[in-house]
Amino acid sequence: MTVALTEAEPAPAAAPRQRRRRATGRLAVLPLLAFTGVAFGIPALAMLNGAFTVKDPATGATSYSTANLSASLHGAYLTALIGSVKLSAVSAVLAAVLGLPLAQTVVTSRFRALREAVLTAAGVLANFGGVPLAFAFVATLGNSGVLTRRLGLADKGWNLYSFWGLVIVYLYFLIPLMVLTITPALDGLRTQWREAARNNGATAFQYWRHVALPVLLPSLLGGLVLLFGSAFAAYATAAAMVGSAVPLVTLQIADAISGNVLVGQENVALALSLDMVLVAGLVMAVYLPLQRRSARWLA
Repeated sequence: MTVALTEAEPAPAAAPRQRRRRATGRLAVLPLLAFTGVAFGIPALAMLNGAFTVKDPATGATSYSTANLSASLHGAYLTALIGSVKLSAVSAVLAAVLGLPLAQTVVTSRFRALREAVLTAAGVLANFGGVPLAFAFVATLGNSGVLTRRLGLADKGWNLYSFWGLVIVYLYFLIPLMVLTITPALDGLRTQWREAARNNGATAFQYWRHVALPVLLPSLLGGLVLLFGSAFAAYATAAAMVGSAVPLVTLQIADAISGNVLVGQENVALALSLDMVLVAGLVMAVYLPLQRRSARWLA
């Protein structure tokens, strides 16, 4: 009994070391928290303050009111917000539908070089946007674009500077983003599941219907939410390509800040930004639980 007690003596000494390691780990996170607070917290507070601040044009006095938020949910501003939600939802759904089979083809390919090439290209294209992307599509499918003239698309009613034209442009970077998002989940599908389904007489369609898709559903929905958020926040591509032809909330914010609509609408722009943050918050509230659920299945 004495020997047992003697051997157990070092155990209490391990507890202080573990506490010190945990404390050191918490201290290591402080720089990240400080950077996050400065880079994101201060602008968020400034936006929140401005969204509820109303300035009297006659006296210049300021007061807190919900007038800016009310204005952001009426008229052209509401139309732009609905237009952004519609554009983002349509683009995200199409990108998810087209990106899933492409990612499955990459995952099941026997050629490692093909997989690496596609994933590398997807990583580049997913971050290719803005004015260069708009210029590339204008030069290719614009009114005087190369393909537009050669295929006679203008005579068939094609118009790049429209809602569906913008959807096609957005798919250029959303499909690669979907491939990058869903590929790890497809890698997590175990071959034993497919073999077990085949041994029980299931067809390929039945395997996907009853096994693969239910397991992938959280990842698919999470990827869909991520695509929606990426399209919803896009600005430069739409601004350079369609201008005010398609009502979008990001373009309305730019017009309100620059005074292209009415002078002194900067706080309305902040209210529109707050609307976007609320939509993005709802998106993340859906995305994070889905990611945790898919991780339990595919771990």
